[in-house]
Amino acid sequence: MKSYLPAYNPADFETVKQIALSFPETEESVSHEGTPSVKVRGKLMCRLHETGSFIPIRLNFELRDQYLDSHPELFHLPDHFKNHPYVCMWVHSYDNKLLKQVLTLSWRGLATKKAIKAFEQTNNQL
Repeated sequence: MKSYLPAYNPADFETVKQIALSFPETEESVSHEGTPSVKVRGKLMCRLHETGSFIPIRLNFELRDQYLDSHPELFHLPDHFKNHPYVCMWVHSYDNKLLKQVLTLSWRGLATKKAIKAFEQTNNQL
């Protein structure tokens, strides 16, 4: 009998998910092949790839290229993603500071101006 267990481990997305959900207008969701994801106002911000080996994170093309150049050991770009505004981060190869930086940029690209302004005001008071 064939097993239908997923090829990924949802726990590998937990840290990413917790950081992503700390931003306004974000929500936990389910994406391709039932993988866990985070969306901003219904638009995909990041998800665990169904292979379980990497996390596509939405970034504009310019930022994507900067991270691919500056951190080639952490980020890559599979052929399927070349025409889409995503950078792919290896699941176990990041540090939390860099992850938060990339997720902040991703969120800013999807959030409303009002949410960004409120977030900045709140964080400047801390």
